[in-house]
Amino acid sequence: QLQLVESGGGLVQPGGSLRLSCAASGSSLDYYSIGWFRQAPGKEPEEVSCISSRGDIANYANSVKGRFTTSRDNAKSTVYLQMNNLKPEDTAVYYCAASCLFSGTRGQGTQVTVSS
Repeated sequence: QLQLVESGGGLVQPGGSLRLSCAASGSSLDYYSIGWFRQAPGKEPEEVSCISSRGDIANYANSVKGRFTTSRDNAKSTVYLQMNNLKPEDTAVYYCAASCLFSGTRGQGTQVTVSS
C-alpha cells in the first residue's frame, strides 16, 4: 500500500527558500499524479501544485506561480517542491498526495513557517 512522507519544512525568513520532499514507499509512484497542498490554521486546504505521473505537466496555483517548482524522480520514488522567495502568507502545513485531489492518499505533512 502506498505511503507518503513529507520532509524539508522549517522556519525561514521572507525571501528565503526551502525544498520539500515527498518520499513514497509500499508502491511505485510511477502511475500517480502528485499534488502538493497546504493548509494554514483555520483555513481550507489549498492546492499548490500538481505534477503528472511522467513529470511532463505541472500546474500551479496563481499564488505560487513563478516562485514554486515541482519536480519528480520516479527512480527515487520522490517528488519535490522547490519554494523560492517565500512570503509570510506561505506559512502552512504542506502535504503531498497521490492525486491532484486533497482526498488522495496523503502524508502527515511538514510545517513551513515564513517569519522574520
